[in-house]
Amino acid sequence: MSQHQHLGLQQQLGLRLTQQQLRYVRMLEYNAQEVEQAVEMELEDNPALGIAEEAEPPAAPVESQPRWWRQQQQGEAPVEYTQANPGESLYDSLLLQLSEKRLDAKVESAARFIIGSLDSNGYLRRPLHNLIDDMAFSEGLDVTPEQASEALDVVKGLDPAGIGADSLRECLLLQLRRLKPSPQRDIAIEIIDSNFDAFSKKHIHRLISALHHNETDIKKALALIRRLNPKPGSALSNESEASNVIVPDFIVWPEGDELQITINNRIPELRIERSFSEAMADLEHLSRARRKGSEFIVSRYREARDFIKILSQRQQTMMAVMTAIVDIQKDYFLTDDVFRLKPMMIKDISNMTGLDISVVSRATNNKYVATPAGNFPLRFFFSDAKSEAPRGEGEDDGEEGDVLTNRKIEAEICKIVDGEDKLHPLSDEKIRQEMESMGYDISRRTVAKYRDRLGIPVARLRRP
Repeated sequence: MSQHQHLGLQQQLGLRLTQQQLRYVRMLEYNAQEVEQAVEMELEDNPALGIAEEAEPPAAPVESQPRWWRQQQQGEAPVEYTQANPGESLYDSLLLQLSEKRLDAKVESAARFIIGSLDSNGYLRRPLHNLIDDMAFSEGLDVTPEQASEALDVVKGLDPAGIGADSLRECLLLQLRRLKPSPQRDIAIEIIDSNFDAFSKKHIHRLISALHHNETDIKKALALIRRLNPKPGSALSNESEASNVIVPDFIVWPEGDELQITINNRIPELRIERSFSEAMADLEHLSRARRKGSEFIVSRYREARDFIKILSQRQQTMMAVMTAIVDIQKDYFLTDDVFRLKPMMIKDISNMTGLDISVVSRATNNKYVATPAGNFPLRFFFSDAKSEAPRGEGEDDGEEGDVLTNRKIEAEICKIVDGEDKLHPLSDEKIRQEMESMGYDISRRTVAKYRDRLGIPVARLRRP
């Protein structure tokens, strides 16, 4: 058998982020507390980095803060709480199980990233292709779709069963497939896999008709499904961390007809220590050969210089994004009226600021703003235009109604549910009809989606 060797050249386009760009991306993802901790750690680790003499944290000086904010910080006003991120015990438990498996290095790294992306119930809410992009930008980890898919399958195989699912349907299927085979289990899988809609509405007769099983077997399968855990991650969550205080990244408040914005952090003005600056100035006059032994000074100087630049760039980016949000949603910030919210998407902020969509996404993810009405995630202000809202009575027929946004739909659904007869709660279709009579053109599926997002149970579960 003859063997041949070939030597050739191949061109390939690819995106590679520099180390400084990666550090900037990570810094941009940090919230107010995390960026303060990053500055503290850098000050401890790098002797070339220091604090300017007599420098005070420049952001949000006390005398410029609004009174309601000072009262909240002094404990005179209530502090808002939010659900914490996934409990540490869940994260540690999954990582411990992962460490016991023999995996390809990239697959293992991807699996670790996926575990860190699970919500507190153990669900993976972001599509896998988005996570692949996140791995590349935030971790510098370049994985193929096949490697990412393999990593996700590994996570789904960890305990408790149901971890890593993207929906309740998949979560239940993952748990059922782990059970010992039995007639009841097989029927339960059929119910969830092929007839989930009928199951969720408790339409037993539809299940009997579709699956051709008798009522007794169907009820045994349903009893088995009810013993499953719809929130597998919550079983491992640390209850002591069930809630934590929100530290907003921005403060926005009105002064007359204008809005004031400030970044809420306590970061002092940083500088490079004089001894390192002087040493670098001396090295510039030396030949390359005589600079040997000075690598420590050079590396630390450059790291300090780059860190100051990255931090400044992060603050500028955050302020630009928040300013654009306030410009678009000025009416809301002045009135706290959810019906004044305008349709706004990430690409709108990208167009206004000239920043890439991925940069805007990272700058708004897991960030909060404090207003006189409370603390809100920045993502609260993003919504699509759904349809035209109804015109008020007496308006000129030539004037168009306000654009209907996601938040307005949610507000109307809340009002309708709050005013319903508690003994005879309204179905999603009845809510849709109520909104249609008010002039809102939305589907029953849209009602169901926003009702679920608001945490409002279906009609049968709202009965006293």
